[in-house]
Amino acid sequence: MTKPFINRVFSRFGYAIVKTVEQSKQAIVKDSSSSPQTKAMCRSLLLHYQQLLKEKTPLPKLADVGFRVYSQCDEDGIILFLFSVAGMTNRVFVEVGAGNGVENNCANLAINLGWHGLFMDGDNENAALGTEFYNLHPDTRVFPPQFLLAKVDRDNINDLIRQEGFEGEIDFLSIDIDGMDYWIWQAIECVNPRIVVVEANGKFGMRSITVPYDPDWVYNFTAHPHYHGASLPALTKLANRKNYRLVGTNRFGYNAFYVRNDVAQDFLPAVSVQSCRNHPTRKNDESIFSGISHLPFVEI
Repeated sequence: MTKPFINRVFSRFGYAIVKTVEQSKQAIVKDSSSSPQTKAMCRSLLLHYQQLLKEKTPLPKLADVGFRVYSQCDEDGIILFLFSVAGMTNRVFVEVGAGNGVENNCANLAINLGWHGLFMDGDNENAALGTEFYNLHPDTRVFPPQFLLAKVDRDNINDLIRQEGFEGEIDFLSIDIDGMDYWIWQAIECVNPRIVVVEANGKFGMRSITVPYDPDWVYNFTAHPHYHGASLPALTKLANRKNYRLVGTNRFGYNAFYVRNDVAQDFLPAVSVQSCRNHPTRKNDESIFSGISHLPFVEI
């Protein structure tokens, strides 16, 4: 492990620059996102929701349960709520597009709730940082989640997941790759997740569209920052074909949560796409889309 590599900064958590592995370990220990208080809060909430369910007390709305620990937005709270209600089986996740492993949808599950799983990302630096983080973190170093460096496409995604030892029933699948999200979820068949979260492109509005499939896709943020992924209507159609229902999104309406139809039907009802598009950040979608409407799309 080279000194430049160890000296990288996890700025998301305010880590100081460190020069030794031991100092790196101490920096991770100081991470308040994995403090005993955070763990107690997560587990207390989980038990609280389960108690409400047991007592047949009305459950809170999805819009009221979100909060952020390691997720980009309020996904951590939503995920905790969904699994409190839907229950957990093997506590296994697969996350496609995991970034550096410390700001995504499954980090809280791995660090604070003891889940195991597979992180996948196509960026060398992200994979190196994520591997180091989980190998050193006191909550995961005994049995760290696996971190796979790979550029995924619809022809290799199942083989990549299988070769890491993940197959069949799992609890959770997360997809956020800023591009081929629709096509990758369409292709995945090696795992059968009970709950799925996929990033939708809110700028596409109520159109049922996705960017065309391209195995060599590279997200060009500079040229077209809003041209990537698929719309919420398109993803929801795909979900329905795969036997899932839309139960809600994060508060901004872009990370969409789908529950398999044989799971918690009575407590996690389907919601409409339109009901997930009420946040003020959605009000400029039409004007933004007009700037990319000339680019190629596939209607779903």
